[in-house]
Amino acid sequence: MRDVVITGIGMVTPLGLNVSQTWNSLIEGKNGIHRIQRFDPAGYPVRFAAEVPDFALEDISVSPLATKILQQLKGKFTYRAVREAIQMSGITTKSTRVGICVGSEAARPSLDHLAEQLNVQAPPDLDEMRSMAPSAPIDLIEEVSGALGGSSVISTACTSSSQAVGEGLYRIRRGEVDAMIVGGVDVLVDPLMVMGFSLLGALSTRNEAPENASRPFDLERDGFVLGEGAGFLILEEQEMAKLRGADILGKLSGFGCSSNAYRITDSPPDGRGAAQSMMAALRDARLTPEQIGYINAHGTSTKMNDTSETRGIIKAIGKDTPVSSTKSMMGHLVAACGAVETIVSLQAIRNGVLPPTRNLESIDPDCSLHHIPHHAREVKIDHAISNAFGFGGSNGTVVVSKWQ
Repeated sequence: MRDVVITGIGMVTPLGLNVSQTWNSLIEGKNGIHRIQRFDPAGYPVRFAAEVPDFALEDISVSPLATKILQQLKGKFTYRAVREAIQMSGITTKSTRVGICVGSEAARPSLDHLAEQLNVQAPPDLDEMRSMAPSAPIDLIEEVSGALGGSSVISTACTSSSQAVGEGLYRIRRGEVDAMIVGGVDVLVDPLMVMGFSLLGALSTRNEAPENASRPFDLERDGFVLGEGAGFLILEEQEMAKLRGADILGKLSGFGCSSNAYRITDSPPDGRGAAQSMMAALRDARLTPEQIGYINAHGTSTKMNDTSETRGIIKAIGKDTPVSSTKSMMGHLVAACGAVETIVSLQAIRNGVLPPTRNLESIDPDCSLHHIPHHAREVKIDHAISNAFGFGGSNGTVVVSKWQ
């Protein structure tokens, strides 16, 4: 079996515009959740979220379609994160042996765009329509990278980019390509999303103290916090990476997935889907539960998810492995969360530091695990897993390992 390594990573999150900024903010326990600035949230049931800091892109000479995509936040986030990952890797991406797989949001036109389309008399702008499709990030990445090895998009809510990472692993193992650009992007801080998730009763309503709103595994948790961002990784076949002298960051050891076949909006109380995903990932990585040194939990801060994930972790891994949820600091990035948190898990291995769970004041007895509250912990580990469990019942677990 071909081994797969990671040679480049890139992130845009509410805590930073690159890997270094985001990582340093996480280990310092900083908060990226504030009152919404992008639109006036007055009158909304929830008035806070985790927004990416505003930034401008340099002038880029691209096609009209790519220009339309870059005018949208998902395009800006994608471009910046992919560029960082490629530059860090040093890989030549214009090749038939380099593929792409992206976890992406479903098409979500804005309220302003809907109003424009209702009143429009002229034929629709096809580039404008395509720029809103889930496949738009792939169109952009193909153009700026020149990757010719085939591309695909996965849209399974919160599991999207975890499954994109897993698909990249499988394609390289099968010998279809030698490298993959994988990851995900999502933009949730939008009036439609805020109102929709508010009506579902899924969001925290701590409008007076947003910095304390995301509190995974805490007894007083009352819902998740919408976030946004992008995370991308460059995966390569190990021998090819070594041959070109790449700086190898770590190994992508395994991936596992499952479906709950339960309710659309709830996780099974016994955690069976989460457990199945983690056990499948361990089998794929040929590791035992005892070898896992850290779990970056899905940890959304909702009552059912945290309890279900806890029971799944106990079944699959046990209660002694350190666990934290970085959503406590940067909110829920949905389609992007799996890739971003995979990068965080890799960084934990590389730096020998495990990020904390912010706001974990009183652990829910139903979520009794080896938590890392408040402060980062210095621990040298060889293997970590990142969980992502999707709205609708899809589950994904990525295993990353130290490069020996």
